[in-house]
Amino acid sequence: MNSNSNQYLEEASIGKLMMKFAVPCILSLLVSSLYNIVDQIFIGRGVGYLGNGATNVVFPITVIALAIALMTGDGCAAFLSICQGMKDNERARKCVGNAVSLLILSSIILVVLFAFGKEAILSVFGATENNISYARDYFNIIIIGIPFFVFTNGMNSIIRADGSPQFAMISTLIGCVINIILDPIAIFVLHWGVTGAALATIAGQFVSAVLAAYYLFHAKSFRLDPGSMLIRFKYLAKILPLGISSFLTQLSIVVIMGVMNSTLVKYGAMSKYGADIPMTVMGIVMKVFQIVIAVVVGIAAGSQPIVGYNYGAGHMDRVKKIYKTMIAAEVIIGAAATFLFECFPVPIISLFGSENELYNEFAALSFRIFLSTVILCCVTKATSIFLQSLGKPVMSMSLSLLRDFILSVPLVLCLPAVFGVTGPLYSGPIADIVSFAAALIMMISVFKKLDTKVTASGENTGFSVHGVRHSAL
Repeated sequence: MNSNSNQYLEEASIGKLMMKFAVPCILSLLVSSLYNIVDQIFIGRGVGYLGNGATNVVFPITVIALAIALMTGDGCAAFLSICQGMKDNERARKCVGNAVSLLILSSIILVVLFAFGKEAILSVFGATENNISYARDYFNIIIIGIPFFVFTNGMNSIIRADGSPQFAMISTLIGCVINIILDPIAIFVLHWGVTGAALATIAGQFVSAVLAAYYLFHAKSFRLDPGSMLIRFKYLAKILPLGISSFLTQLSIVVIMGVMNSTLVKYGAMSKYGADIPMTVMGIVMKVFQIVIAVVVGIAAGSQPIVGYNYGAGHMDRVKKIYKTMIAAEVIIGAAATFLFECFPVPIISLFGSENELYNEFAALSFRIFLSTVILCCVTKATSIFLQSLGKPVMSMSLSLLRDFILSVPLVLCLPAVFGVTGPLYSGPIADIVSFAAALIMMISVFKKLDTKVTASGENTGFSVHGVRHSAL
């Protein structure tokens, strides 16, 4: 273990560093998103759209689990990177140990809560009399894999911050490949339907978790011991606030999906589309949207170790340059996604099975309206993660909550009174425009403060580590 193993983060070119960290992070997050996408594709073709509707109903529990994993993992990663910039190896080691213990404990608690609350959960997230039996079958198996899922996703953030983004990517990729191989066997050969898809998913999650556990004993910048694994509030108080934005982002997805599903079922039943088509279509649209978000978050989260290390070391000009480079990449991704969603909505939805004309009609409306301002969303999401990397949890959290909860939930509830079943689709563009404006205002303020710190130090690299210590830690 080398205490200066990550010193190249303040010396190498920003472009090369972002390629090194962001690309594996993007691929890792894309692979995680593909778990659900692959299930949807095979279930849609092997079971039908009611099977897909059932997985949409169960999907929020995996998002809740991911929220816990990312709050712990991303928070630990941000704190670890800042500690590395300060050469504070003792606190780095203990924060990782506390994070690992919390990941294990929280995942077990989640399994117990989900098992006892199954019927209530399925009801809240929009199960209908047509898909409830599929939903129960899928739910019963998926919760078994929750501990593996939580541990893998939390550890991925820590592994990337430790300087091994390729390992994080490979461990997740192997799990996804296993899922892709087993899905068609379970559904089309063994005829196990949604139960088979769920079994294939947890098999992949188990293998990825084993690989993440292996990494703990081969880390670059820390070595765990029994004492570091003992959960202590003073370390959780450093970790969790830095991960709260990731937690709230994921949790808001759960809330908005619950509200969205219930609203679409209610107003869909009063429309020509019926109750099942709008809910099923929107579930698929949200999962396709998650692919874009995986790329967006991958760029920003992949840059997190670079931002945190340079902020901890006092290199403010590099911090600003990283943000500008990151946002340029996010705009390109957002523009490409907008083109695809506006021009090819039906071919995209057809990947998940061929259905009737009404199904395709609502799918086209959903992609073209709900995701019309995805480019603004890309910038906002990236800015929130950047603020988290600077050790500014309140600003990061506020930005996440604004778009994904404060604006989206009331809009989904109120707009159907005017537009009917298509009303919830307009919640996306409105929330994106307002939250983008807020992100712009926040970053103007943050850049001014970074300029002040550089000026006060007299030179870019002369900013005292202790100045960051007080403000960030």
